[in-house]
Amino acid sequence: MNPRPTASDYLRLVGRIRAARPDIALSGDFIVGFPGETDADFEATLRLIEEVGYAQAFSFKYSPRPGTPGASLEDQVAEPVKTERLYRLQALLRAQQDSFGQTRVGMAFDVLLEKPGRHAGQMVGRSPWLQPVVVDETDMEIGDIVRVRITSAGPNSLMARIETSEAA
Repeated sequence: MNPRPTASDYLRLVGRIRAARPDIALSGDFIVGFPGETDADFEATLRLIEEVGYAQAFSFKYSPRPGTPGASLEDQVAEPVKTERLYRLQALLRAQQDSFGQTRVGMAFDVLLEKPGRHAGQMVGRSPWLQPVVVDETDMEIGDIVRVRITSAGPNSLMARIETSEAA
């Protein structure tokens, strides 16, 4: 016998992880509209996501692929329903991601600069929670490790300033 884990099992595991590492950033992948997904199933998913609180997530609408088991299942979810569910899910996930980013504002930590930023004069590294951290470039190069202080959080990245040795 191999019983399937339940939402309660998952929440207990998340609780144990957070007890060991309160600063953990959880990420997840979610698909809405799998055949047979009911309104109640979707609402239960939203409640679980609300309770967990994700720092980052990827979300998609289910789309049948020829030859896969899901493609031949009955109870395919209508496209407009999948679209509406995805919008609701993404709004919740975006709010959680924004909230997590806001909790990083004011923090200082080291960042390995990985690449130029989107705009001239910027460099990008990653936070310990894998969020992009954008800093204004001075005399830095890719591969440098710099101490930064987060000044603001955007929808998908953190903005930071370089901490000088006397400010750190």
